[in-house]
Amino acid sequence: MKKLVRVGSRESVLAVAQTRLVVDSVARAHPDIEVELVTMKTTGDLNQAPFDRLRAPQIRGGAKGLFVKELEQALLNGKIDLAVHSLKDMPMEQDERLPLVAFFGRGDPRDVMVLPAGHTTPGDGAAGCSSARRRVQLRKLMPGREVESIRGNVLTRLKKLDEGRYSFLVLAAAGLLRLGLEARISGFFSIDEMIPSAGQGILVCQGRSDGELDFLDAVNDPETADCALAERAFVRLLGGGCTLPVAALAQIRGVELNLAGLYVDEERGIYRKGTLSGDRKDAVTLGETLALRLQGGCDFER
Repeated sequence: MKKLVRVGSRESVLAVAQTRLVVDSVARAHPDIEVELVTMKTTGDLNQAPFDRLRAPQIRGGAKGLFVKELEQALLNGKIDLAVHSLKDMPMEQDERLPLVAFFGRGDPRDVMVLPAGHTTPGDGAAGCSSARRRVQLRKLMPGREVESIRGNVLTRLKKLDEGRYSFLVLAAAGLLRLGLEARISGFFSIDEMIPSAGQGILVCQGRSDGELDFLDAVNDPETADCALAERAFVRLLGGGCTLPVAALAQIRGVELNLAGLYVDEERGIYRKGTLSGDRKDAVTLGETLALRLQGGCDFER
């Protein structure tokens, strides 16, 4: 008989589409495994308040933890054997019982501009985006442009856009591409214009520490894993999350890892970007070093 593996996912259209990428890769590599998809709503799906208004002190990881709590509980209860998340939704500190066990090959990490259907240029109204990170960078790029928070899954956001509530949206390229909605992309923001969220475009598998998960070697991408380590180390040191404007993107060329980071302290009027390169085996150290330099005011551009 085939080994049964139950894989948990948020039930949004995008989450399911992304989880199926992982499921299909496992199935191709291991035809002896039967995969059952288990979907569920998370607190973050049910609570549509803007990220900067969310307060969840009782949930590990605060606002980010809102998107994984139910899946993690299902892992602990044995209802599922594996959970697939967007890495940028994961808290920076992990429960030792529930390690991150595989990183799926990264999609396009960039942010994109999306216009209302039928439009070729943005109007004068507000831009819609979901995070403080996007908001502060957008205001640097487009001084004077009103920026409003928007929540909801990708299809809900597009519906609000097409109803005329926003002049344009800023969304993650990877999500639109994975949903087959590349035609909605009006333009890509370069990394110099807008540094992505740590982990953007990366799918991560989370399991139990006592689980038998050797089959995930078929989907784990070492380069993506090293990028994730550097980006998360950068954000972790700065205490970033959904409510703080912190961003990081690592890129690998051979054995070298190049990390770009953004550190913002709006109360103190600080907006700093910087880069650091080094051996990819030192991914965590590179992330922490760049964070300390930007926090201390070194090697940055205002």
